[in-house]
Amino acid sequence: MPELITRPRRALIVVDVQNDYDGGNLPIEYPPFSETVKHVGQAMDIATAHGIPVVVIRMNLPETAKVFAKGTHGAELHPEVASRPHDHLIGKTQPSAFTGTDLELWLRQRQIDTVTVVGYMTHNCDLSTVIHAMHMGFAVELLDDATGAVPYSNAAGSATAEEIHRVSLVIMQARFAAVLSTADWGAHVAGGTLPHRDTLYESNLRARRVA
Repeated sequence: MPELITRPRRALIVVDVQNDYDGGNLPIEYPPFSETVKHVGQAMDIATAHGIPVVVIRMNLPETAKVFAKGTHGAELHPEVASRPHDHLIGKTQPSAFTGTDLELWLRQRQIDTVTVVGYMTHNCDLSTVIHAMHMGFAVELLDDATGAVPYSNAAGSATAEEIHRVSLVIMQARFAAVLSTADWGAHVAGGTLPHRDTLYESNLRARRVA
């Protein structure tokens, strides 16, 4: 179980860092893509320097899709990721990087117990991958400055990209993942340590005390 891990065996999961997010058909608004994608690159560099395997995930959708359509520039990996080495490349069609892919098997074969998630979007493919990994028994980390969100408006209401990003991070930290910056993650990698992940109870207790 993740709680018993004393010295983590990590893999970095780089989720859907594709051109459609960079001013394309689904532009990341908060934090700005130009800032967060640099942190994705930094995380990949840290992982490579410390012998942590890097798995790059790419959303593959049909030619008729509105985003990430096969054969389009928007579906291609962003240069920040494409220019760096990786250990495994996975195509997916669902939000979670585990659904319909060999990701779990690949990680188990390498005795990975901790996955670090970066990429896009905070509230969709990252959230899905984080929750999926936690249910599989992995310890999970999410780098909050290496991901981002878009605004939504639908039958349930509206929310800004900043609201969606912030609330998604709070939810993940409360139960599903340790949420931290790329710089702080680098320090944990260097020290061979795991960052703190909260509990539902403690997160709620703090909120009630503040209220």
